[in-house]
Amino acid sequence: MSDQGDPLARIAAALERLVPPAAPPVDWLAFPAYVWDGGTARGVKRIEAPALTLLQGIDAQKATVAGNVDRLADGHAAHDMLLWGSRGMGKSALLRASVASAQARVPGSVALVQVAQDALSSLAALFTALGRCERRFLVFIDDLGFEDADGSGPRALRSWLEGGVEARPANVRLAVTSNRRAIVARHLSEQDDPINPRDAVDDKLALADRFGLSIGFHNCSQDDYLAIIAGYAEAFGLAWQADDALEWSRRRGARSGRVAWHYVTELAGRAGKQL
Repeated sequence: MSDQGDPLARIAAALERLVPPAAPPVDWLAFPAYVWDGGTARGVKRIEAPALTLLQGIDAQKATVAGNVDRLADGHAAHDMLLWGSRGMGKSALLRASVASAQARVPGSVALVQVAQDALSSLAALFTALGRCERRFLVFIDDLGFEDADGSGPRALRSWLEGGVEARPANVRLAVTSNRRAIVARHLSEQDDPINPRDAVDDKLALADRFGLSIGFHNCSQDDYLAIIAGYAEAFGLAWQADDALEWSRRRGARSGRVAWHYVTELAGRAGKQL
């Protein structure tokens, strides 16, 4: 019988085949955006975002967010941001568009890093990695919300924003979108709690207070809805009628930037065009 070699070597080789290879180190200077999964990051070659000029009906919010991202890109003092309010009014689109605009102005200056809510526990590791880089980063958490029973999540986020030993480094800022101004759900029963009723409320509001900028997005008026469609239609060369656009919103029971974009997509499909 032929020699089968060292049994220990064969076992080691078999174990190596079972264990996946280690992920290559992340090049934090190579991409305009990244997606962090809790253990490593995947580079994104292009930020999908509308031009800032196409975001209508949110002029004040646009000026504030884009201005703050420009400060970060330039290495100046910049705020952590909480964008809260009505669904579909362009909170995440505005963040992506602002970073893309800053990158076009100063290439390589700032990168967007999107983090899923289920990867929040790994933010300390992410901050450690980003803090070593000669680049600025906007860490983006979309549609954040904590359940009533989750006490550790809000406390950890407060610590990262301000004052904790694992607070985010100077070259990193956080941007969070949420449908709720306080991020954490609040109930009228909190006001009736006989044990420190104000403490329960203030503890939840303290999380939102940690953000230097808290920017509200409100329900879309009819004029704003039509202005959003008009801007997109002009940019893409699409014909449209106001009564048809309003009927589209009535059938969906809402007016928002998202509903307006869906209508523009419908117009492009009718015209045989791509967006």
